[in-house]
Amino acid sequence: MKFKGAIFDLDGTLLDSMPFWENLGSEYMKAKGINPPKNIDEILKPMSLNQSAQYLKEEYHISGSEDEIIDEILGMIEDHYFLKVPLKAGVLPFLERLHKENVRMCIATATDHELAKAALERLDVLQYFDFIFTCYDAGVGKNTPEFFLKVLELLNTPKGETVVFEDALHAIKSAKAAGLSVVAVYDKSSREKLEEIKAIADIYLDSFEDWEMIL
Repeated sequence: MKFKGAIFDLDGTLLDSMPFWENLGSEYMKAKGINPPKNIDEILKPMSLNQSAQYLKEEYHISGSEDEIIDEILGMIEDHYFLKVPLKAGVLPFLERLHKENVRMCIATATDHELAKAALERLDVLQYFDFIFTCYDAGVGKNTPEFFLKVLELLNTPKGETVVFEDALHAIKSAKAAGLSVVAVYDKSSREKLEEIKAIADIYLDSFEDWEMIL
C-alpha cells in the first residue's frame, strides 16, 4: 500500500494510553486514600472534568474545592504524558519506515497540544511529524468529517494518497465520510466495537508489527 500522507491519531493508536484514561477516576480516588467502587470509572466516563469533580466532591466528600480536585486530576494527566505513557508495539520502526519513504506525517488528536508534544518528544518520535493538530485547533471534534478535512488541508497531500490511522469507531466513521482511506489499529478500549471497526476500515491491524503482512 503506497501513500504520500499519513494522519495519526495519538491515544490508543500510537500511544498505549487508554488504560490510564479508563482508570483515571479510580486511580485518583486511590491517591486520595479512598477505596473506589468497581463501577466508578463507568460512572465518570460520560462526564466532563467539571462534572466529575462535582460528583466526587458530593458523593465521596473529597477534601478541597471542585477547582482543587480538577487541578489534582489535571496534574495526574500531565504527569502521565510527561513521564510515563509508552508507545504501542511496532510504532517506532513503522514511523522510521514511513519517514524513509518520504511520507508526510502529522498527529490529529483530541488531547491537549502540549501534552501530546511532551509525550512524543520524550519518546523521541516528535521529529517524524510535520505538526500536531487538535480538536481545539479545529474547533470541532473527531465525530465530524470536517475535522479530518481540516487536517488534510494542512498536511497538503492528495486525498486519494492520504491514510488515517485510528483506533476509535467514531473517528474512523468520520475519516471515511471525509473520503479518506483508514487503517484501523486495535486497542482494547474499542474491543466491543471491533467487528464494526473491521467492517468500515480499509485495513485492520492488530498492531503496527502486522504491517508487513498486509503489503
